[in-house]
Amino acid sequence: MSFLHFIVNDVLGQASILISLIAMIGLIALKKSPGQVITGTLKTLLGFLVLLSGASIIVATLTFLGEIFQKGFNMRGIVTDVGSIAGIAQQTLGRETALIMVLAFIVNILIARFTRFKYIFLTGQASLWMATVCSVIGYMGGLRGTELILIGGVIAGVMAVGMPVLAQPIVRKITGSDDIALGHFCTIGYIIQAGVAKITGDVSKSTEDFELPQAFSFLQDTYLSMMVVMIPIYLIPAAVAGPAVIAPYANSVNYLVYAFLQSIQFVVGVYVLLAGVRLLLAEIVPAFRGIALRIVPNAIPALDCPVLFPYAPNAVIIGFISTTIGSIIGMFLFPSIGLAMILPGMLTNFFAGGTAGIFGNAVGGRRGAIIGGIFHGLFITLLPALLLPLLGKFGLSNVTFSDSDVISVGLVFGHILNFFH
Repeated sequence: MSFLHFIVNDVLGQASILISLIAMIGLIALKKSPGQVITGTLKTLLGFLVLLSGASIIVATLTFLGEIFQKGFNMRGIVTDVGSIAGIAQQTLGRETALIMVLAFIVNILIARFTRFKYIFLTGQASLWMATVCSVIGYMGGLRGTELILIGGVIAGVMAVGMPVLAQPIVRKITGSDDIALGHFCTIGYIIQAGVAKITGDVSKSTEDFELPQAFSFLQDTYLSMMVVMIPIYLIPAAVAGPAVIAPYANSVNYLVYAFLQSIQFVVGVYVLLAGVRLLLAEIVPAFRGIALRIVPNAIPALDCPVLFPYAPNAVIIGFISTTIGSIIGMFLFPSIGLAMILPGMLTNFFAGGTAGIFGNAVGGRRGAIIGGIFHGLFITLLPALLLPLLGKFGLSNVTFSDSDVISVGLVFGHILNFFH
């Protein structure tokens, strides 16, 4: 199993390598010259790693923001943390999780090859989270060995196609084509946002069409307007938290200055991330045409949510803020009806909330992005609270998943297993 572990975890488990290998296969299928194959493969790898570098910067700054937010406002509750559950699963179910992930990819390829749903899911970490929930819930529900791997692999493989299918009508509206699809297991939340936005919004007034007075024309620049929004989002919790809380992070820098710099660092992360997205798409879409022609006719790559960010960058920030507002409301609302207090997860609020904002804007304009975002925040706070009791029955306490599709699979799969056992 060590060689299988190397291939699955160390090679295919690295999303950058997986996507680069797929790009290479596509370029070879297009009969490109060796130089073109090498160039396209390495540029795909470079683009994805630039994207990941930007995401890492964002993660670091949002982790800081989440810490000072919780400590500054003295909040106690449960933070959604898929990494903790994945760690538990790797300790006890590492083999099963890896094999579920491999089988899911095979099922995905087979569905794309022999049905009209041509989506190939390429977001490695999301595939791992889905394999993890299938292995954990399946194991705790009494499944073992081959039975667990087969059932989990089929469920994860079907979800890898089903969620891009669900999202594609709106993705097509956002991008103007079917060149790419969305491969992110927060799709049910995006559809909830889009539904609310459709009812409450006005699609004619886009988040990207703000008209500002001449004195504020500099805010038409996406990154400058992002700075103006993010600076108070960091400074207010920092001021409430105080220097003692921020001192371990700041390394003798004044606590407000450090928070200010973190807000700018956030914008730097977004800049780097979007640069990586542009480089990645420039290589992966032509390469995928080779796969479409040779292996899976008309295949469409389902990629991680940041690939949509360049299409509506203002909607990303509006979605992030409105989702955070909704999650704060849910944090206080749901304990009043007997559910656990789920603290706002800034990473989920940014990546899922930002993408949901793009969905809301596409069908309901800026009003849809705002109102739909608040409902999205409520929804992604409710789901982890509903899953927590089920995980508690399985011996996992004070930890829960974050992605809406992953949680939905956990809820349905877990309750079915409970019914039959």
